[in-house]
Amino acid sequence: MPRLHLHLLSDSTGETLEMIAKAALAQFEGAEVMRHFWPMVRSQQHLDRIMGEIASNPGVVFFTMVNAETRTRLEEHCRTLGLPIVPVLDSAVDALESALGQHPKARPGRQHAMDDAYFARVDAIHFTIAHDDGVGWEDWEEADIVLAGVSRSSKTPTSIYLANRGYKVANIPIVVESPPPPALFGLKHPLVVGLTTAPERLVQVRRNRLLSLNQAPETAYVDEDRVAKEVQYARRMFADNDWPVIDVTRRSIEEASAAIINLYNTFRGIREGAGQGGGA
Repeated sequence: MPRLHLHLLSDSTGETLEMIAKAALAQFEGAEVMRHFWPMVRSQQHLDRIMGEIASNPGVVFFTMVNAETRTRLEEHCRTLGLPIVPVLDSAVDALESALGQHPKARPGRQHAMDDAYFARVDAIHFTIAHDDGVGWEDWEEADIVLAGVSRSSKTPTSIYLANRGYKVANIPIVVESPPPPALFGLKHPLVVGLTTAPERLVQVRRNRLLSLNQAPETAYVDEDRVAKEVQYARRMFADNDWPVIDVTRRSIEEASAAIINLYNTFRGIREGAGQGGGA
């Protein structure tokens, strides 16, 4: 399969563009795509420099640009080079313009305005990074969600993804030889979620991790019987404490996070309902 160069140009941070490109590429399994990311393109001079790179690596161009002059210049360059160009938000904006009966505000990065939600998300990210891998257990009561699971069960990447969605997350490794702090079992505010995975899949992930670190891939860390007992120990802990469990064996980080968010929304609804009932 030939390699495709995909150029992503935005006059803002490009977060939206990256997510759209990732979602679209997920439909093409095995495709060899080289992504080139060009954020904060806000002048014609900057665009002209980038076009030299695009001309050297021709491919498909995705863009989100609200400045009419910069957009027109980009379109002209791509026509000259014979490159396909896709304004990824145009259809959505046109539909909303028609439905709302008003013109869109042409301001780069408008969707990323530094409002209260933005600062809450930054706060969540700081909290989550500071409470990774069992650190800072004294503050777990301040978390929205606490993830528990054996080593390499996707706790950290799932925590970071949830933090980017605005949730304060702590995570704790479940280790047979080192029980978690008692505070974990008395938490009131956060939802505790157990992450589990198939032992054979876990062995494969751990072995790949050791190889990436140039370490011997045959240790107790990847012993199949030992790993199976670890997973069983963790699942028993989850059941004993009535914590909901997410099996991440065949789930992507995004899918696992969506399931956790659904659990959290239900948990919060029940808690708020109980609080209202108590005040009646």
